Amino acid sequence: MLSQSLLPEFDHECTTTRKVLAAVPDSTLDWKPHDKSMSMQELATHIVNIPTWVGVTIDQDELDMGAGFEAPPTGTRDELLAYFDANVAAAREKLAEADDTTLMGNWSLRTGETVHLTMPRMAVLRSFVMNHLIHHRGQLSVYLRLKDVPVPSIYGPSADEEAF
Repeated sequence: MLSQSLLPEFDHECTTTRKVLAAVPDSTLDWKPHDKSMSMQELATHIVNIPTWVGVTIDQDELDMGAGFEAPPTGTRDELLAYFDANVAAAREKLAEADDTTLMGNWSLRTGETVHLTMPRMAVLRSFVMNHLIHHRGQLSVYLRLKDVPVPSIYGPSADEEAF
């Protein structure tokens, strides 16, 4: 099954993402590196919501961004971590249950009548979901560095951790 090939990658990336989220101090949540940037809390909240996209991708044929979405508010790192853990568990269960026919079926992202992408759900899960999570996790690690917070290892030791 295709889902079985994707689950180890999903587990690895979510475990790594959780380490980065756990490094965020509550005292930095309002900070942002630039006026055009999200705050640390806004970025972390976006990251903890990304796993919910697994269910949307598997259960729906499309997502209309014009319909809007309101993320549940989070106030502390512990709340962010609890929300992330719940979202990852639900996403993992949904992914584990997905059959190959579903994963190879097309899914679209649109805003109203404008279609931004259409591709097989498997590709959406890798690109729009996991790569998106990885991208924002990278941003968050830079935020941590800029605030002199030790950065956990991601794909190997960071400058703040010893080698394997």
